[in-house]
Amino acid sequence: MSEVLRIANCSGFYGDRLAAAREMVNDGPIDVLTGDYLAELTLMILHKDRAKDPRLGFARTFLAQLEDVAVACGERGIKIVVNAGGLNPAGCAAAAAARAIFQRLGVRAQVAHIEGDDLLPQLDALQARGEAFVHMDKGMPLHDLKAPILSANAYLGAWGIAEALARGADCVICPRVTDAALVVGPAAWRFGWKRDDWDRLASAVVAGHILECGSQTTGGNYSFFREVPGLEHPGFPIAEIESDGSFVVTKHPGTGGLVSVGTVTAQLLYEIAAPAYLTPDVTARFDTISLAQEAPDRVRVRGVRGEPPPATTKVCINHAGGYRNSMTFVLAGLDVEEKAQLAERTLWQLVGGREQFAESHVSLRLTNRPNPASNEEAFAFLSVSVKDADPQKVGRAFSSKVVEMALASYPGFTMTTPPSREEAFGVYWPALVSAQAVPHRVVLEAATIEIAPTQAPPAFVRPDGPAAPALDVPTGATREAPLGLLCGARSGDKGGNANVGVWVKTPEAYVWLERFLTVDRLRALLVEARELEVERHALPNLLALNFVLKGLLGDGVAASLRSDPQAKSLGEYLRAKLAPIPVALLG
Repeated sequence: MSEVLRIANCSGFYGDRLAAAREMVNDGPIDVLTGDYLAELTLMILHKDRAKDPRLGFARTFLAQLEDVAVACGERGIKIVVNAGGLNPAGCAAAAAARAIFQRLGVRAQVAHIEGDDLLPQLDALQARGEAFVHMDKGMPLHDLKAPILSANAYLGAWGIAEALARGADCVICPRVTDAALVVGPAAWRFGWKRDDWDRLASAVVAGHILECGSQTTGGNYSFFREVPGLEHPGFPIAEIESDGSFVVTKHPGTGGLVSVGTVTAQLLYEIAAPAYLTPDVTARFDTISLAQEAPDRVRVRGVRGEPPPATTKVCINHAGGYRNSMTFVLAGLDVEEKAQLAERTLWQLVGGREQFAESHVSLRLTNRPNPASNEEAFAFLSVSVKDADPQKVGRAFSSKVVEMALASYPGFTMTTPPSREEAFGVYWPALVSAQAVPHRVVLEAATIEIAPTQAPPAFVRPDGPAAPALDVPTGATREAPLGLLCGARSGDKGGNANVGVWVKTPEAYVWLERFLTVDRLRALLVEARELEVERHALPNLLALNFVLKGLLGDGVAASLRSDPQAKSLGEYLRAKLAPIPVALLG
């Protein structure tokens, strides 16, 4: 084996580019092919699949990708490590699924799967033993919840993956492991790391976080997208990991996209909270990461410090939330706001009052332009969404009333969709459970191995992160300009919370940003944040600030009535806001 372990990603979510697995295997040398298919919302999707057919519950697109690469991976000794097992890793690995593909293609491969994350059958027993599963944001214990629980999956760590590879597995199919575990496990196996190699493990966690969202690291969703060549078809990222844990982020030569300090910084800020990034294997300190552009499309990552993991691990619980529906009116031309008021008054009267629903949300998007150059430029949109435990209230009884208004309301009445039925939704319940209470097993074709949780030492000296640059705040003339002329941003969802990371390209700009963009300033810029608890975390090593907006997304993406329930656009919204920026920084 080489001194560098080349780990490639081929999936950032369930539904990502199918051809990516074939591209990563065929376009250059790699040692491990990983794929991340799971998110909090994905588990709800897989739950619905399994409810229809108990043989399902896994990411079926992985099997299509495996068909493409099984022969090449077998010939070249490329290991495959994915979390495509979802809620049914045994089913994904079974003789009728992954094993069948290898056998039919004539590839000798040992398929292993990981299990133990599914705590649903044990919830009552665990609560009787004192595990309260308190909601991490609301402080409410699980036993106070009256709704049916649909799934409960603990985040497993990387040591089961490492054990499977050590015992000869060629393909490891995981359930709800941490996203970073897909990289940490192979690295720990390849280099023989120990459980207390905190810095090396933490560096691999950072590598996993950079790789987990696929082409988001190679220029996808990047604020400065004009810098990215070939963004129509970007390559997927690769981490070249060395035995000390340091690594280079790159992509296959000749593929589209860009790997730069900026694109890597953007991904590092995606869906994080405090600088101490917790996993069951190690706590990675994101305030110790050092980035350097080593060459075109090659970013060196070093200096990552690690600490022991917490005594608890996160559990993703989903429970039934009720039913919802949404209808959107198209408003055209003049008097748009008055037309919207008329439509809203009429609809609530027809359905018996807004108070009939457990929750409702109304949004008016004023996209219409004066003196429109086309019919579409005259459009604005009024969306009305409702939620309730009673499916009858929010089903056709709601949407059909919108249709009834068609000939008896504002001029130019039209809608974006026909009347729709109610849709069941789930609610995300984040909680913690003792790591000792979570089983973790590796299942091979001839053996099952129990994996013990990592135990933290009784005392540990925590490293300090770097100080902010010792520079003066830029002075002189300022100009009202969009923040995005100076700052990049990346945002996303963390349950009911949202994060937005903001970064700049120079130490001088960071000194200004750190002083200017306070919590109060963020609340003033974003009306949606004015009544929320907001955390701010400084990451001077990345020239970045990270904000966590608590409760912005309500009960999480599956239950949110927001037009952007995953807060993907929040960062770009912030970049569009005007601020008095020093002219010297704007160049």
